[in-house]
Amino acid sequence: MSKEQLYEGMYILGAHLGEDARSTAIAKIEDQITSRGGEIKKIHTQGRKRLAYEIARHREGYYYLIYFTLNPDLLNELWEEYRRNEDLLRFLTIKAEKVLEEIKFKQLVEQ
Repeated sequence: MSKEQLYEGMYILGAHLGEDARSTAIAKIEDQITSRGGEIKKIHTQGRKRLAYEIARHREGYYYLIYFTLNPDLLNELWEEYRRNEDLLRFLTIKAEKVLEEIKFKQLVEQ
């Protein structure tokens, strides 16, 4: 088996979900990672934001950024679980170099 890799996962949950349902949905994502031998390193809650475009009749969603380690051979299996999650509107997983303790956005220069 391959060595574990650090990943950065962005998750958008439906805005219709209450606080308890969101907590349950994030716990389910965490469990899907840890049950495959992965480890959650950091979770950044970004809050409710307007989507750039409508997804399945949703105009807003709750954004979460999760840093985790996982064996790369198990990533496709994890994505299949995500696709079956009705609360998850979108997800994106990329390799990460390091865990960001704080997320800062650069200011755009106004012209």
